Amino acid sequence: MAKRNVAANSPVERTSLAYLDQKLAMAKRYSHEGVKAGAKAAVVATIATAIPTLASVRMLPWARANLNHTAQALIISTVAGAAYFIVADKTVLKTARNNSFNPSSKA
Repeated sequence: MAKRNVAANSPVERTSLAYLDQKLAMAKRYSHEGVKAGAKAAVVATIATAIPTLASVRMLPWARANLNHTAQALIISTVAGAAYFIVADKTVLKTARNNSFNPSSKA
């Protein structure tokens, strides 16, 4: 019986270094687009949350009594962080999905 070399047929052996470099460059581009979109969303969410939070602390007696500066900062930063991660994740996935169906020739 002849022995077959199983490792020679593995997918790792079939991929070239240029192919892997191209995939890495595309992944970096997708993540960079996600970071930019997430940062924009975080800025918008911070402003959209800070205005009503700070206004309610000035106008509502319950908020004035129960929301100190730490609580206000926690509310605002939690919304900003959540917006960043949600939008960044959705952007990376959307970009990768679009380019997996329609591979671009400009990579």
